[in-house]
Amino acid sequence: MSFVIVLGALVLLMLAAYRGYSVILFAPLAALLAVLLTEPAAVPSIFTGLFMERMVGFLKLYFPVFMLGAVFGKLIELSGFSQSIAAAVIRMVGQERAILSIVLICALLTYGGVSLFVVVFAVYPFAAEIFRRGNIPKRLIPGTIALGAFTFTMDALPGTPQIQNIIPTTFFGTDAWAAPILGVSGGLVVLISGLTYLDWRRRVALRNGEGYGTDHINEPESVPVTTATHPLVAVLPLLIVGIANLAFTRTIPLVYEPSVQTQLAGMAQPLSMQLTSVVAIWAVMGALIAGILTVLILAFKPIIVRFAEGTKAAIGGALLASMNTASEYGFGAVIAALPGFILVKNALAAIPDPLVNEAITVTTLAGITGSASGGLSIALAAMSEQFIAAAQVAGISPEVLHRVASMASGGMDTLPHNGAVITLLAVTGLTHRQSYKDIFAITCIKTLAVFVVIAIYYLTGFV
Repeated sequence: MSFVIVLGALVLLMLAAYRGYSVILFAPLAALLAVLLTEPAAVPSIFTGLFMERMVGFLKLYFPVFMLGAVFGKLIELSGFSQSIAAAVIRMVGQERAILSIVLICALLTYGGVSLFVVVFAVYPFAAEIFRRGNIPKRLIPGTIALGAFTFTMDALPGTPQIQNIIPTTFFGTDAWAAPILGVSGGLVVLISGLTYLDWRRRVALRNGEGYGTDHINEPESVPVTTATHPLVAVLPLLIVGIANLAFTRTIPLVYEPSVQTQLAGMAQPLSMQLTSVVAIWAVMGALIAGILTVLILAFKPIIVRFAEGTKAAIGGALLASMNTASEYGFGAVIAALPGFILVKNALAAIPDPLVNEAITVTTLAGITGSASGGLSIALAAMSEQFIAAAQVAGISPEVLHRVASMASGGMDTLPHNGAVITLLAVTGLTHRQSYKDIFAITCIKTLAVFVVIAIYYLTGFV
């Protein structure tokens, strides 16, 4: 019965998301209903002491990354740099390769530090225009954006500043560049497999005489492709973010002691924190600030006239994205405290191989919470010590644990109630019924790629 309660809470949240209801509202409702059916008297204390504590704790750590990423992405858009990058990519690969063009644009922006939520807003107008010109079904746009923004540049490629690549650093004492060979290998598997799948879907639609379609909603105005800003100038802020992230990751440990102690004159007690738990977050924040300043210096005039309204919109988007994820994280924390979750956890713990155990555990919890970062945080908070102990016995580097956990978090997280999926479909004006099939296919490819990476490690020993 306890497992049925856990499953019922998950199904309720998925159905609410599928029908377009707010996850911020329904995540606590679904979680507390499960508590009510398990131990009614515990509902208020679980809400205040567990759900809200975990939700706020997530925001305390990661909201600055969401906010700075959103502001950076909005400034890239206001400056015209995203348009210049899009035009350059189209010239390089050709307009007829619309899917590849959009994937590359999304990948460049995401790997450059732009929040994947922001990428959706920034890229959709170009995607719609390019797909319309190529007479490719609009319903393939969400799957294409998902491949470019939600997969290999989100958590596979080493150095990506996305939150899914940062969270493992606080548990394994690694940095964002962990296991570069495995990360690149996994990224290539996802990219090639995903492009092959999407191109097959395009060719099937072409044979069936299906074009872009009509009577769509949320259609953007025709986007003129301009080269007013040289693409090398436009891409400079993205390069600055990547370089600064690496530089800060390497230099922060040289500046601060392993245990950071801070006390100002008006503080009764000093602040104390372990550097390993925050160094990656500080590095990404510093890198994004450097990127923001670079955009402002290079394109101050076109930005300043719309800076106030643009940054308000960006921060609003960051608040919504982070609150969606934090609420799902709170939901997952409550579910993790239920007896039914213990059954799931014990079943997963019985998997003998440490890397396979970690991959299945993380992707399962990401699916339960509907959040890559939420599921990853819950899994590592509950079981990271177990993963580390098993890896030490097997002689496996913490870097491998980092990369497997990060990639697994981006596996089954994109179930219908996932916040990024909901945002993506809303922005493109499409429904789960129209486009979720392709998003789910990319999800399956991404999940399988984790086990390909594990196989590569065991066969070669490469990290």
